[in-house]
Amino acid sequence: MAKIKVMSVVGTRPEAIKMAPVIQELARTGGIVANVCSTGQHREMLDQVLQLFNLKPEFDLGIMRQGQDLSDVTCAVLTGMRGVLKSERPDFLLVQGDTTTAMAAAMAAFYEKIPVGHVEAGLRTGDLYSPWPEEGNRKLISAIAELHFAPTLMSQAALLREGVAQSQVLVTGNTVIDALLQVLAGIEADKDFISALEARYAVLRGHSGRKDRPMILVTGHRRESFGGGFQNICHALRDLAGRNDVDIVYPVHLNPNVREPVFRLLGDLPNIHLLEPLDYRPFVYFMKCADLILTDSGGIQEEAPSLNKPVLVMREVTERREALDGAIRLVGTDRALIVSEAERILNKTSDLLQRTGLPNPYGDGQARVRIVDAILNRFSDTHEQNVDADRERKRAR
Repeated sequence: MAKIKVMSVVGTRPEAIKMAPVIQELARTGGIVANVCSTGQHREMLDQVLQLFNLKPEFDLGIMRQGQDLSDVTCAVLTGMRGVLKSERPDFLLVQGDTTTAMAAAMAAFYEKIPVGHVEAGLRTGDLYSPWPEEGNRKLISAIAELHFAPTLMSQAALLREGVAQSQVLVTGNTVIDALLQVLAGIEADKDFISALEARYAVLRGHSGRKDRPMILVTGHRRESFGGGFQNICHALRDLAGRNDVDIVYPVHLNPNVREPVFRLLGDLPNIHLLEPLDYRPFVYFMKCADLILTDSGGIQEEAPSLNKPVLVMREVTERREALDGAIRLVGTDRALIVSEAERILNKTSDLLQRTGLPNPYGDGQARVRIVDAILNRFSDTHEQNVDADRERKRAR
């Protein structure tokens, strides 16, 4: 049997984290020729993840330019992918999630009549502009994809409601759990790494085992919070820092719309530690040490249940509703609500603390295996038919 050519596309740090286990599984699976195309949508934050998982893309579009908007990124990915797809002619293209890279790469494959598989398919808020542009991106990908790898039954149900055939949807779990468990195992076996990290970040000392001074870990980057939303978040963090018995650690996103209000409003407080963005491996260790996580990240909502951490999600809606019955709660960017819910957790009066030990609804760490098996099962016969047809056309010339 001729081997199936599968191309995986990544462009941002979250995509790379979630695709890394799949790419690794493809590479070690017989019957598949696997390669990777990086768009470089988030250059600095992407490359660190590729290095961590020892991934070396065969193609790099290098699309990022200063001052680009979403239209610029979309055009750059479309035109860049066109050349790669025309030269390589993969049998199958894999995209992940809801980024502009994923949407534009799927569109480029559609134009070349190359089947698309969508990892983390079926997430929905029901509001086209929240999150923006992610909700629109993932709906567009769903209209193109031939295989939909849904992380949960809820995601599968959303796709079926939209008319996707059940035979095209597979519930796999979320690949971020595969990545998290892989990285955690490496951290736990590497005492030198932990020692070096605690030497570099004094705030970690005492938090890895001793809990007399709680740590709050914060991340934030969503476009819909730019402006007033981030100012509300910063004022809430100032209020929490006023307790003086808590450390707040905030690795600040590189986007200027995030950095300006964060450094302006929080830069003068000794127990708020504003860090440059962390590589994924150190960030996992910070999550492991934290007592509470405040975030607007989708991936952290999925990872935290495996770490038994309570999470306050600083968004008005979430497409990851499965964990709302667990230790995750929506607080939006409401200053008073963020503070009150965080205070309840720090004071150990929150019901979320009783739910931190529940099973993670986002998977068991085997999503990559289910995805690769589905590709083999679905496309092996089709590939043979296409190869035979190509041979016949060549004989007829």
